[in-house]
Amino acid sequence: MRFFFILVFSFLFTSCVQKEPIHNTQSYVFGTLVDITIYGEAEEKSQAVSNEIIRMFQDLHNRLHAWQPSEITTLNQAFARGKTPVAIQPDVATMIADATALFRQSKGAFNPAIGGLISEWGFHKDEFKPIQVDDHKIQNLVQANPQITDIVIENGKAFSNNPAVALDFGGYAKGYALDKALAYLREQGVKNALINIGGNIIALGQHGDNPWRIGIQHPRKPNAIATLDLPSGWAIGTSGDYQRYFELDGKRYCHIIDPATGYPVQNIEAVTVLIPPQNNAGTLSDVASKPIFIAKPNGRNEAAKAMNVENFLVIESEINIQVSPSMAKRLTWSDKDTAKHVAIIQP
Repeated sequence: MRFFFILVFSFLFTSCVQKEPIHNTQSYVFGTLVDITIYGEAEEKSQAVSNEIIRMFQDLHNRLHAWQPSEITTLNQAFARGKTPVAIQPDVATMIADATALFRQSKGAFNPAIGGLISEWGFHKDEFKPIQVDDHKIQNLVQANPQITDIVIENGKAFSNNPAVALDFGGYAKGYALDKALAYLREQGVKNALINIGGNIIALGQHGDNPWRIGIQHPRKPNAIATLDLPSGWAIGTSGDYQRYFELDGKRYCHIIDPATGYPVQNIEAVTVLIPPQNNAGTLSDVASKPIFIAKPNGRNEAAKAMNVENFLVIESEINIQVSPSMAKRLTWSDKDTAKHVAIIQP
């Protein structure tokens, strides 16, 4: 998120002038850039806390990886073989239970069991190249109807009633990591911090006398389309078609797959959700944007309500931007021309 990095740079410049204690750490985890900013703590403590958070993120990434050897690939291989139970770590079992509840809440739009479809579209790779999918295979996977509710966990072991189930926590893990990081910051007595995992951001405290200010990435330009203040405990997340995608015959195919059709969602560029403080604010910032992104234009408000999201932004194109009434009050648009194309989504 380029605009966010500009803001962090300005904070660092200010700290050099006014001797404000601020520490910034960047790394590359979950296939994206991670940015940790801690304000008001000694350099040594900030560095140690940031390093531990990065270590936590990397460990989680390694364990949940969808195509490199991991606990998840081991589970998926067992699911494909049949109903033979395989050992599962307690925290992964908790994640599956949590994701199952969110699957039900989203009415199936958020479904981490469609790893087979995501792989078929070529998104289980570090680089995305144009591919011509086999429509017959896609339809077979859709008809197999893999759902996370097919997974059964008993006595520390798991199996699937459906061999087509293939877990992919790509739309969950970053948000889950944010919640873990926020809890760790509080345990360490850190009062003010901002953590950004590829556009999924959570705030703690504020930056001096001001709240943290972040930018929402423009889907088609290297800058922010809008900015907003992120109060303590709030989280924000965006699902977009501009990071993991390929183009074929002039058409863009992104990694967000509609489980009902088996095909990437079209005619929408980004959905941003803003989540108020709660135990799983980070997780919801990652998950809740997907059902809205997948929903038909006349169903987005309903999808947001199902996920208990009041603050959301939908960008279909540069001249077709929709925002919920409460979100509209929080946003500052990057320019007047953009503001002309914004419509309020009526309840």
